[in-house]
Amino acid sequence: MATSNPAFSQSPAFRNTPTTASAEQLETMFQAPSATSVETDRMTVEDTIRKTAASFAVLLAGAVVGWFVPGLWIVGMIAGLVLAFVNIFRNRKKLPSAGLTLAYAGAEGLFIGGISMFYESFAGGVVIQAVIGTIVVVGVTLALFASGKIRASAKATKVFLIAMVGYLLFSVVNIILVVTGAVSDPWGLRGSFHIFGIPLGLVIGVLVVIMCAYSLVLDFDAIQQGVKNRAPRAYGWAGAFGIMVTVVWLYLELLRIFALSRN
Repeated sequence: MATSNPAFSQSPAFRNTPTTASAEQLETMFQAPSATSVETDRMTVEDTIRKTAASFAVLLAGAVVGWFVPGLWIVGMIAGLVLAFVNIFRNRKKLPSAGLTLAYAGAEGLFIGGISMFYESFAGGVVIQAVIGTIVVVGVTLALFASGKIRASAKATKVFLIAMVGYLLFSVVNIILVVTGAVSDPWGLRGSFHIFGIPLGLVIGVLVVIMCAYSLVLDFDAIQQGVKNRAPRAYGWAGAFGIMVTVVWLYLELLRIFALSRN
């Protein structure tokens, strides 16, 4: 049986056969394993998962060090912030870097470990609660996205960005009030202001968790689009970086919610 398909005729198996392939040769070609992401140099979901797992392994290792070595969380916080911006701007202009992504993971791990130890010292048990809560939120969001029940949309993304700016402004103002002593409560407005007897921090915390869940949807959607558009394999690191940033944000917010609820 002859073929006129140029792409098919360029395959190694086809070049090693006459113009007319036998049934056995055709069967061998069709049964050959599919090319991997390494061979095609294209982004795949499986390869992105591996990169994400490697990033979180480095983050957890850094968290262990940050937990047992006091003071390193400050170094991790500063380095993580710098590396986050470096990754964000680099990923827009160049291919994502595995080294920079893993460096961010390590720095963020130091920060996470130190801050977790701090919260655990005055509110025992909050770390395991925050870890379980983070796993649940990520798992549920991933399941809903995979089933097609939630998707990113232009309107929802616009609302999300507006809410992000509002939350950032609130956080900055709250820090200033605490540092200057304008509010005596160590939580600032989060703990001193109540809505129907509920601390403002808990109300805002729930809204932020919802924002984190939508941020995860945006991360999953970006990975899906990258795979669909056959983006270079290196963009799997961008997907891993995005998920890591969101999960860290979610974990810190849950940590604060559980600690605040102890009051």
